Amino acid sequence: MKPKVTMIAWNQNDNYVVTAVNNHLLKVWNSSTGQLLHDLVGHADEVFVLETHPFDSRIMLSAGHDGNIFIWDITKGTKTKHYLNMIEGQGHGAVFDCKFSPDGQHFACTDSHGHLLIFGFGCSRPYEKIPDQMFFHTDYRPLIRDSNNYVLDEQTQQAPHLMPPPFLVDVDGNPHPTKYQRLVPGRENCADEHLIPQLGYVATSDGEVVEQVIGQQTVDQDEQGLEPSILDGMIRQLQLQQDQRMGADQESASSGPPNGEGTPRRG
Repeated sequence: MKPKVTMIAWNQNDNYVVTAVNNHLLKVWNSSTGQLLHDLVGHADEVFVLETHPFDSRIMLSAGHDGNIFIWDITKGTKTKHYLNMIEGQGHGAVFDCKFSPDGQHFACTDSHGHLLIFGFGCSRPYEKIPDQMFFHTDYRPLIRDSNNYVLDEQTQQAPHLMPPPFLVDVDGNPHPTKYQRLVPGRENCADEHLIPQLGYVATSDGEVVEQVIGQQTVDQDEQGLEPSILDGMIRQLQLQQDQRMGADQESASSGPPNGEGTPRRG
């Protein structure tokens, strides 16, 4: 095997450089002299995650496609903590990304099965408030491109980042209770009736009929004469209100001082 570097990271004070090689080794180098200091052994597959601790220059985190997460002391060349991401009935889950919290007390990882893994000190009670499965009902909505090749949502003809806040659903498309819907930015102060999307039954490609948020139906389904969606109407109404506000802001900005001085008033 021809050795290739897959990832590289400096430690917090830049005294050390850590490289991940495709032979599953991590190598610690002196950043000033280029001298190899340690070989870190533990991974069994390629590593694409190297994260330095935000303030402790000794600590480096690594994670890879073998499902292993290691905390290393790179000054000594030793492992301090190890976790294997095993998924019941499916073997290990490859770890794709990790990040430390700013205070260095926690870190979060995402894996190939869509899980968010949170490690750290203290209790897990704050995280028990949220359901195990969380998706936006628009996550798998079809996209199209306009004449300028920009991406648009097929149903609303709007850029996805300009659409109103979506609803939270589980993996099968069933909406979560209203207390969870208020966790979505932009829905914190909505009335209860605006936090309960309508459910409907939709046939999948293999003929199976599943219950899901009706707002997921597409323009093609509308053309087939399916019952119109109350949720879609709500989304269009929210989008119209948002467009009107943006238009008022633009008019207010264009009516500002002609010489460009001062701050235009918002509509």
